[in-house]
Amino acid sequence: MSTDPATHELLHGILKQVSRSFYLTLNVLPADVRDQMGLSYLFARAADTIADTDLIDRERRLKYLNQFRAQFRTSEIDWKAVQEIQTALIPHQKDSAESILLQRLEDCLKLYETFSTGDRERIRWLMEILPDGMEMDLVRFPGESSGRLTALSTLDELDTYTYYVAGCVGEFWTRMVYAHCPAMARWNIAEMSAIGVRFGKGLQLTNIVKDIARDLHNGRCYVPESLLKEAGLKPADLLNEGSLPKFRPILDQLVRLAMEHLDQGWIYATAIPRSEIRQRLACMWPILLAGETLKRIAAAPDLLDPAVNIKAPRSVVYRVMMLTVFTGASGYVGTGYWNHLRKQVAAARMSR
Repeated sequence: MSTDPATHELLHGILKQVSRSFYLTLNVLPADVRDQMGLSYLFARAADTIADTDLIDRERRLKYLNQFRAQFRTSEIDWKAVQEIQTALIPHQKDSAESILLQRLEDCLKLYETFSTGDRERIRWLMEILPDGMEMDLVRFPGESSGRLTALSTLDELDTYTYYVAGCVGEFWTRMVYAHCPAMARWNIAEMSAIGVRFGKGLQLTNIVKDIARDLHNGRCYVPESLLKEAGLKPADLLNEGSLPKFRPILDQLVRLAMEHLDQGWIYATAIPRSEIRQRLACMWPILLAGETLKRIAAAPDLLDPAVNIKAPRSVVYRVMMLTVFTGASGYVGTGYWNHLRKQVAAARMSR
């Protein structure tokens, strides 16, 4: 590992405070990349917290987001700038975990300084791209309610957004495991990075269609206007639950696109050597659960109701975990499950 025991303990102590669920997921990863992925998660979440602190105006949020991003562009941390971010944002946090994260931001950056040059470069690359998605949210969607609803313009713009917020994570993940896991030495890094991008986009697109109603009521329509126009719809029409039948052809297109991305994600997962069981599990679980979610989205009669939370129930989560763990992340068993899900998603789309 690239971190000493004391650094490891400090990092994992922060992770437990900020997100116990992510901390438990992190322990599935191979030990050689666990600390790098954990610290990267904390930085990504810190940037997201800065962008989402709606009790301060957007202009200041953009300022602090770029101020935070700037810490990864030079070899020296500007500690005064970090303290300015903390002073401005900590008092406005509604979530205790977000407040703790900002309070521990200096500790996180000190840990970052102890990482190897290669790991810092990879994290620096991620933190140059990932905040673009957060900045896009702040600039592209100026309102925070349904009364100031704004939509993305084109499918290309949606594709760019999904790359910024998740596709780049797939690329980062690939670079990190390639650098630390000898079993990945035979990978074509450029090819697998491109597949990793598709993997990330599929997960993000699943989240977008799952949360469409809540996002609409927060002033954000990620469904491109170009698609809505083809169906004779405007973004505001989606605030009416009765618009769902007319919206379904667009929904089907987005679900199909998400599944195509996730098909690439499955290629990625099964390309991981069988000896890397932990890494295979870390990739198989989100893909299978995204498929379970898309199956429910495709059939949901109340997708445009912001009070409805569409997700795979806990029993399904446990089933996915047990099936993959007890079969040693078998590609044969997992692929059978994934193909079954693909058919179920297609059937749900056709039955509406």
